[in-house]
Amino acid sequence: MREQIYYKALKMSIINKELKNLIEKNTLILATSYKNKPHCIAVGDAKVVSKNQVIIGDNYMKETVKNIKKNKNISLIFWKGNAYELRGTCKYFTKGKWLDMAKKIHKGYPTKGAILVNINKIKKSA
Repeated sequence: MREQIYYKALKMSIINKELKNLIEKNTLILATSYKNKPHCIAVGDAKVVSKNQVIIGDNYMKETVKNIKKNKNISLIFWKGNAYELRGTCKYFTKGKWLDMAKKIHKGYPTKGAILVNINKIKKSA
């Protein structure tokens, strides 16, 4: 029998302290799509920068960047006991404070861009 996972939307789309800790200490799956073709990659070292924003550095991304420049809607997925999906929109930066922050987070890697994700919905497995 196939296992079904049911999700419930949390009351707010705010990243609390517990969720911040989970985001920053676990590998996330970044899901993008363009022309109905989904694309998923694993990302590490995500950093929560506000109650509804996460920054992710672009070290080796190609298709992901191409997708988000054409479709700003993304999902971040991870699991640690429960599964979480963070939905939102994003913007790609190649200069400025967000790139500077991503370079600090990914010291030693060829960080060429930063993805700022604005979370508008958080779902947790029930």
